[in-house]
Amino acid sequence: MMERIMLGTIATPSCPVADYMSRFLDSGDAPDIDIDTINVENFEIALEKLQNGDLDLVALPAYLLHGKLLAMKSADCDVLGARTPRQPNPVLVSENKINYQPKSAIILAESGITRHQLRRSRKGLRVLSLEAFARISELGEVPEGEAERVAWMEALRESGTIDGYIIPRPIYSALNLNERRHALLPDPHKRGDSHFLPPAYSDLVIIIGRRLFPYSTMEKISEVEGESIWHVQNHFVGSLSIEDVDDVGIMVRHRHIAAIMKQAEVEKDLTMEQAFHNTEGEVTEGNVLVEIRIESLSSDGSRTIAMNRVTPHADLPHSTISAGKDWVVLLRNAVISDIDFLKQQ
Repeated sequence: MMERIMLGTIATPSCPVADYMSRFLDSGDAPDIDIDTINVENFEIALEKLQNGDLDLVALPAYLLHGKLLAMKSADCDVLGARTPRQPNPVLVSENKINYQPKSAIILAESGITRHQLRRSRKGLRVLSLEAFARISELGEVPEGEAERVAWMEALRESGTIDGYIIPRPIYSALNLNERRHALLPDPHKRGDSHFLPPAYSDLVIIIGRRLFPYSTMEKISEVEGESIWHVQNHFVGSLSIEDVDDVGIMVRHRHIAAIMKQAEVEKDLTMEQAFHNTEGEVTEGNVLVEIRIESLSSDGSRTIAMNRVTPHADLPHSTISAGKDWVVLLRNAVISDIDFLKQQ
């Protein structure tokens, strides 16, 4: 008899979990398991259904769990797996790319880290949150729902009131917008061009369930890369306030040495290029590597605190702890530097 699982999904416009899971279950990678899926309204209802045994697993956007780990563990549940983000990079909806925007162009962005990165990328832009722009322009209240907020911004763009806005790629795809979109990518095409690390938890799907759920079944649904991404992001930003999380850009991904070596060659990064060679010039590591990149910027984009790490997947738990300690030191030193600077004024 085939194993049967009841899977709940919590979907949002920026992370359409139900669509992702449906595509997975209809693909050639689908497990040999009878999986029934139902939509769940919110996190609290999901926990209740897991406790009652009405559901075996729940797939949801990772950001919905932020600040609710204690509630999950109190329900005797845990994060059992994760799915790799498909569309983590936000897009600029505008006629022009960033570098071709007119002077003093108005760009709206909900994410704090994205606003800071835009100001770093191009001086002279007026990059504002939706609420700040509505207040300055006396436009009243901004809509609450994600789709409604996008429609509000699109109307402003069509009228020429603003020049563009930043939204998650899944929302752009779902709304079939006619205006051009420009992806904000972490790897610039040319050396020296701007880079944009996605906001924390972008398009990351986690799967929660009761702690005794069989691992042999879970590994057929989860993805190793997704689990790496969740492990690192939860370690770095899981304990932060929502406001502080909004100021962090982070990207975690699996890489193969060939891809890293090619990138190092293009960017003329001799340190990275030599890192995986021994004294004989031979490549020393043939397994999957995990790349960790994290940054935080001043609000005007003039200063960046960043850390890049590449570690073998087998060393990820130890390397994550080590990198986390180094990140805290970087942040602490930056704060001390700011205090010293202010004392001199």
